[in-house]
Amino acid sequence: ASKIPIDDELTYELYQRGQTVGTFQVESAGMQKYLRQLHPTVFEDLIAMNALYRPGPMDYIPSFIRRKNGQEPITYDIPCMEKYLKDTYGITVYQEQVMLLSRQLAGFTRGESDALRKAMGKKKKDIVDAMKPKFIEGGKRNGHNPATLEKIWGDWERFASYAFNKSHAACYSWVAYQTAYLKAHYPAEFMAALLTRRCNDIKEITKLMDECKSMGISVYGPDINESYANFGVNQKGEIRFGLAAIKGMSEAATRAIIEERSKNGPFKDLYDFIERMPISSLNKKVMECMVLAGALDAFGLPREQYLAPPMHLLSSNNRSASFVDALMVYAQQYNNAKLEAQNSLFGDLDAMEITKPKPSKAPEWSTIERLNRERELVGIYLSAHPLDEYSVILNCLCNIKCSEIGRDAEKAELAKRDTLVLGGIVTNVREGLTKKGTPMGAVTLEDFEGVGELALFDEEWSKWVGKFRIGCSVIIKMKSQKRYASSDFYSLNIQSVEFLNEVADNAVKNITVSIDINAEMEDFT
Repeated sequence: ASKIPIDDELTYELYQRGQTVGTFQVESAGMQKYLRQLHPTVFEDLIAMNALYRPGPMDYIPSFIRRKNGQEPITYDIPCMEKYLKDTYGITVYQEQVMLLSRQLAGFTRGESDALRKAMGKKKKDIVDAMKPKFIEGGKRNGHNPATLEKIWGDWERFASYAFNKSHAACYSWVAYQTAYLKAHYPAEFMAALLTRRCNDIKEITKLMDECKSMGISVYGPDINESYANFGVNQKGEIRFGLAAIKGMSEAATRAIIEERSKNGPFKDLYDFIERMPISSLNKKVMECMVLAGALDAFGLPREQYLAPPMHLLSSNNRSASFVDALMVYAQQYNNAKLEAQNSLFGDLDAMEITKPKPSKAPEWSTIERLNRERELVGIYLSAHPLDEYSVILNCLCNIKCSEIGRDAEKAELAKRDTLVLGGIVTNVREGLTKKGTPMGAVTLEDFEGVGELALFDEEWSKWVGKFRIGCSVIIKMKSQKRYASSDFYSLNIQSVEFLNEVADNAVKNITVSIDINAEMEDFT
């Protein structure tokens, strides 16, 4: 921390872009907006924003920003107040300023000014009201206009109960600044550390991955030759998921892979990996988990071929054995041969012939099948998203997100929009009966930003159930209607359900391109 300069240009540029997701204290959407408007250039700006961004003082932020950027004149109610308000562009921001100004303007003692700070901070209105006459009278004795003093006191009353003391805000801002410095200078490493810290919160992981994308940092799934236990950064500056993030991956296997790779270099191919790994740390479950999570993709073999029968069993009756099973047999044979060679007089492992199993061709998995298997092992879609090809359709046609629907969401907020359009992929369907014995169902839908559940009852369920199949991508048009005249709860009644591929096909057919033939045309070839 002692080596971090307080006037670092890259750090202030990060603040000016509002790119503060993941940094301490200032990552909210509101704070990002204000930082972009403020364009902070000195540490004092950060301290002030930290103190102002709370109820009460927040009302002064627009004026603070305009004054900082020369869009509003910096004025002082009384000229002598510039001594204590210059750094905050004429706006009272801190408790210390209230204390100093009460002594400067009205002759308060140090004890009285501290008592005023405490009373305002703890909302003790009776004490504050009792001190007001002393402030007005003291200010008048010093030659100040009573009306101006009334205005100053009113400003203090409105915000001081929420105000920070400057020392507190400065400490918070310094910690925040250090995190911003790290993000500005070591972006991939910083984001990898955050992803590791929040690895158990899929919503946070998704948010941080979106931030990485906006920063131009690629985030890839686990890789046998690049991943560590947790999130890490490879030599290209890309972030890799850790091996420990794979469900079913044992700690012993993770540790053994990293230790072997660190000691003897990257694994050259699949068989080099099998031969170098300790037999005690490698088993069928670990192998299958790594395959489905994409950790072995670097070896160039399609994932489906690992789970298909190996070449030498295609013509036998033992077709239930997979290529992974054959690799485990090979690992055991190779290990036995290595032990035998060590105990042999000649010790020539190369002279012992051990047949390496070969994979066979297998039916290629669909994109959704590959992604779903990947997601089961890592928790999120990594190499792609099943809705990627429909992103334009979803962004243009939908006015709500999947996360906005559900039991807690069916309130007045949704009623503000008469027609609701929702799109996503069906990830789960539950069927059942109501207490009355009528059919019902619950459909789990997921889009790029989250998950929601849509409940359907009676005839509505019977009408639309055929459209909801796991893996199908749909777009749903609904009407929001009050359940009862006096109710704050609303029902979402489905008007139509369409498959996204059909919507996309129709959209392409109906595209119209308008060109002004009188305008100058550039060469598009």
